[in-house]
Amino acid sequence: MAVGFGVVWAFTRHTRRVARENAAELIEVARREAAVTAEEIKQKAESEIQEKRADLNREFDRREIEADVRLREIRAHEESLALLDFQLEQRSERLNRENAAVRQARDAIRALSKSLRQRLEGVSQMDAEEIRRTLREEVMLECQDELRALKRETLEKSERELDNEAARILLAAMQRLAGRSSYDLTSTIVALPSEEMKGRIIGREGRNIKAFEAATGATLLIDESPQTVLVSSFDPVRREVARAALDALVKDGRIHPAMIEECVRRAQEDVESMAVQAGEEAVSRLRINGLHPDIIAGVGRLKYRFSYNQNVLEHSIETAELAAMIASEAGLDPNVAKRAGLLHDIGKALPSELGGSHAHVGAEFVKHLGETPIVVNAIAAHHEEVKPETVYAGLLILADMISATRPGARVEAMANYVQRLERLEKLASSIEGVQQAFAIQAGREIRVVVAPNAVTDDRAREIAKDLRRKIETELKSPCAIKITVIRESRFTETAG
Repeated sequence: MAVGFGVVWAFTRHTRRVARENAAELIEVARREAAVTAEEIKQKAESEIQEKRADLNREFDRREIEADVRLREIRAHEESLALLDFQLEQRSERLNRENAAVRQARDAIRALSKSLRQRLEGVSQMDAEEIRRTLREEVMLECQDELRALKRETLEKSERELDNEAARILLAAMQRLAGRSSYDLTSTIVALPSEEMKGRIIGREGRNIKAFEAATGATLLIDESPQTVLVSSFDPVRREVARAALDALVKDGRIHPAMIEECVRRAQEDVESMAVQAGEEAVSRLRINGLHPDIIAGVGRLKYRFSYNQNVLEHSIETAELAAMIASEAGLDPNVAKRAGLLHDIGKALPSELGGSHAHVGAEFVKHLGETPIVVNAIAAHHEEVKPETVYAGLLILADMISATRPGARVEAMANYVQRLERLEKLASSIEGVQQAFAIQAGREIRVVVAPNAVTDDRAREIAKDLRRKIETELKSPCAIKITVIRESRFTETAG
């Protein structure tokens, strides 16, 4: 029995231990399941909290946007109300001004009515002349503004009509006259029968060529060109005398100092005779009567004068024809205009010993020989050195300008042209602070680029003035020259 009791006790103890172990395992499993369940509940709760928070943020943003839109609408409404208030104030002020003007006009009408009644009461005591004079004065006072406007409109219309008529007259005159282009004449080529003639022209130790150049004042250029000699001189009369004398010497074959002097003397007489003949042909061509023989000779000498390569005699004839046509279109005497046009540059043919400009010298010359005061004043005033006294003087200025500035009238030699451009650029580059200089527009404009770091705006303005003074002093130009000084700063960066 004791054994049975021990077995039972041992079995019971074992059963309890097993039960405790099972219970511990169940508790551990339950604890783990509870932890997992708690974690899931926690994560689910956090997820729900985040969703709620996101919903709340979206709702807050939506309401904030709505509030901002509403605020802008309110501000826009306030601005529109302010604009309406301003417009209402302006309209109120305008209405007040209009009301004041209406009241003023009403008071003026009442005063006028009262004055009219008073005047009507006095009309019975006035005669017809007094009534007319009074009405005329009142109408003039009331219509002063209208009369001024009408006068201004009439003057403007008259000016337009005068401009149109002047353009028509100029076009008609220029279209009727066909001029020829100018040509460069600073040298003349003389043909020789053989190369042996060059040595005879030079002479022993050059005595013949020296005697020829001393007698004529021209230069003989003998180079390798076959059977030709170049006669060069800037004085066209001397060049023509030298050409004629050299032709005579070559034809005669006897070339020595005595023969050279004789041929030069005969050539001078021939040139003078040809000048007189040219003057008579010009006068005959223009059908001008009553000119003094000395004036005709002076006109003929213009054949050997050139102004910027334009033959002065041809220019004078062209000016006379233009002046006559313009005078005819304008209803003036074409003969007076033609006479002044032919003689306007006669001063260029007179000796250089006479002091003064060619316009002044020419006017005094023709005045001494009996020309009319109208022609004398037109000649003296054609460069506006004296005041024009008649319409013919202004007409001559216009004709002279047209003849001198028409296309092809005055052309420079290419070498002179290039030299003048280079001289213009050198004058600009010689000024301190100038980086580059460019002559453009055929020498009518010079553009100067200065260093922006070394030259200020005030100094750039001074450079333009200095260059203008240099050009006026050192450079002779047939036209006005525009000077442009450029001061420019540029900043450049390159992004890699």
